[in-house]
Amino acid sequence: MSLNLVIIPTYNEKENIENIIRAVFSQPLTYHVLIIEDGSPDGTASIVKRLETEFPDSLFMIERQGKLGLGTAYITGFKWALAHGYEYIFEMDADFSHNPVDLNRLYDACANQGADVAIGSRYVTGVNVVNWPIGRVLMSYFASKYVRFVLGVRIADTTAGFKCYRREVLETIELDKIRFKGYAFQVEMKYTAFECGFTLKEVPVIFINRELGTSKMSGGIFGEAFFGVIELKVSGWFRKFPQKKKS
Repeated sequence: MSLNLVIIPTYNEKENIENIIRAVFSQPLTYHVLIIEDGSPDGTASIVKRLETEFPDSLFMIERQGKLGLGTAYITGFKWALAHGYEYIFEMDADFSHNPVDLNRLYDACANQGADVAIGSRYVTGVNVVNWPIGRVLMSYFASKYVRFVLGVRIADTTAGFKCYRREVLETIELDKIRFKGYAFQVEMKYTAFECGFTLKEVPVIFINRELGTSKMSGGIFGEAFFGVIELKVSGWFRKFPQKKKS
């Protein structure tokens, strides 16, 4: 059995889903894949079901009824991963904006370089984004600066969604207390891991905007993240975070 699980939430990803699954399975390290499928009307689930017959021991899917939010998708996946004994749990998008080759570098950061959370970072060595409109680049870049300033989390790409967690992180941070469902979820997970005393390490990656399918980003998503940061800061003043066990 692989100790590595890649969680991929999907909604209307029929153009990408088979290729991304095969790309993950082609890596030199062994990964299992868990698809969290939110009732895509385009037939994404049917493609995954066909592939499950080809990869019965390494590809899995949880089907949900309708779009329930990115955060709840990952929480569902995290709980499944812990129940099934995985040691390294990854977040990755289906649209190839996250390069499957970089999974190996995130794994190495956690397995061999002392990281508890490895973050595929667009901004730790400049601005490594391809084919994004300049307005979106600026919004994302300064959103990360804003989060870092308000929360004091010492990482450059606070909104990144390409990550590897060591099992202990997800066991410790009280998943049922994670509140945000949209992209503020990414901020909340990093902030909570940081406050729990875990080591966050950024691994530079190049983020490439999707070529196929439709982006799920919206102004409302950034709005949630903007105001959610303030809420996180205030609630953090009154919350006692569980702490990483000392080795």
